[in-house]
Amino acid sequence: MRDHLVGEGKLFQPDVMLPSQYAARVRGRVPQEAEYNLVLALLEDAIHSFQKYRFAKSQSAKELYDEAREWFDSGDRKWPFSFENCCMILGIDPQYLREGLERWETQQTAALKPPRVADLPLPDLTEFDDALIAPAV
Repeated sequence: MRDHLVGEGKLFQPDVMLPSQYAARVRGRVPQEAEYNLVLALLEDAIHSFQKYRFAKSQSAKELYDEAREWFDSGDRKWPFSFENCCMILGIDPQYLREGLERWETQQTAALKPPRVADLPLPDLTEFDDALIAPAV
């Protein structure tokens, strides 16, 4: 029945595909695949570390914050899992996310500072100095 395909070697011929066709197929995949989920988990972990350890006191926690901060601030696109590349894969504007993290950090820092006491001018009390000194008994 399939003798005509097998006999001529047509059954096992490779599919010919141009690189542009391959790239179009890869880009068209469902975004919920393992690679997408990995990049999403990486971004979530970085945001979590940035927020959780921002005001940490221990050295190891401060290092986790610093590492996340450096990753967000980097404009590197050479490394496959750089912040810029992760945002591209997820369809997120990296500058928009950076600005959101900066806004969050500014709000949290302001909430931690005690309110400033207003500098009011003190009245001149020199005319009352004599009245404040009790007479010697």
